[in-house]
Amino acid sequence: MKLAEALSIRKDLQKRIQQLEQRIKSNVKVQEDDEPLEDPNELMKELNSCLVQLEELIGRINLTNINTKNAEGLSITQLIAKKDTLTLRIGILRNIYSEATNLFNRYSSSEIRQECVIDVKQLSKQIDDYSARLRKTDMEIQGLNFLTELA
Repeated sequence: MKLAEALSIRKDLQKRIQQLEQRIKSNVKVQEDDEPLEDPNELMKELNSCLVQLEELIGRINLTNINTKNAEGLSITQLIAKKDTLTLRIGILRNIYSEATNLFNRYSSSEIRQECVIDVKQLSKQIDDYSARLRKTDMEIQGLNFLTELA
């Protein structure tokens, strides 16, 4: 099985676990003398089975991510860390850009005038550069996911 397929299965399992939780919660209490629509004990067994499968799959995915290297010798785990920090950096820079470009209207000439003290053009260029690096990193991770066999 390829890593990409395992990631898809992980996502499906996580969704199934959430659904099972909701179904269990909907059936743990009933009015006196009524029966639940579904047996919560059977649902709990299914939930446990899904959680065991998820734990095993996550372990195999993590092992694969640690051991799979790109051409520069970075593991998928390192690439994911790079992607996550790039995403965080871009979000912060976009918030700063938004604040810097937010116009402040003065209602009278007696109000204190505000001015931007950072280079907004340079900040915009940084955002574009980091965004390009993020896209490249994401594509590299995706490529490795489709080429790599799961450990």
